[in-house]
Amino acid sequence: MSHDDDLALFQQMMGDVKPLHNDTAELKKSLEVTESQLAKREAAVWLTEKDPEYLSIDHAPMLKPDDMIEFKRDGVQEGVYKKLRLGKYPVQARLDLHRRTLKESRDEVVKFLKQCIRMDIRTVVIVHGKGERSNPPALTKSFVAHWLTQIKDVQCVHSAQRFHGGTGAVYVLLRKSSDKKIENRERHQKRLG
Repeated sequence: MSHDDDLALFQQMMGDVKPLHNDTAELKKSLEVTESQLAKREAAVWLTEKDPEYLSIDHAPMLKPDDMIEFKRDGVQEGVYKKLRLGKYPVQARLDLHRRTLKESRDEVVKFLKQCIRMDIRTVVIVHGKGERSNPPALTKSFVAHWLTQIKDVQCVHSAQRFHGGTGAVYVLLRKSSDKKIENRERHQKRLG
């Protein structure tokens, strides 16, 4: 077949094709929020609220001693979460919950996180233990993991690296204070300007 035959064949096959008048496609990403996500958002509370009783000591999804704890709020960048997960942020404060009751642990966690926020501390480690000898196993660990997802000031959480306590501890990244947000914005504008 020659070039002219190819062209004629192509034109014959494309004869009834109509040209597009709009050559741009708009892709609309539909992000559906489920009922359970809405309920979780509604249930989440700020640490500034007065009542520490909002964190239940009656029920939490039970974990096993070696289970990983993973939680990330919408809007937290993957790079930030990965850096936290790998233990790359300097640990600015640490809380050890060994030998505490559930109620004491809850009160300590709330008090500790409130104090960290007041002091502009963002990266902390909470040592809850694996709970291999507790009955049921991993009791404190399960409740700490559940409480942290309920506190809006907590941006993301991940089980610690072995050198910080492994699955017996958890990294917590707290939200930035308004002062730190402004400071960051100014620093980035100087770099751009």
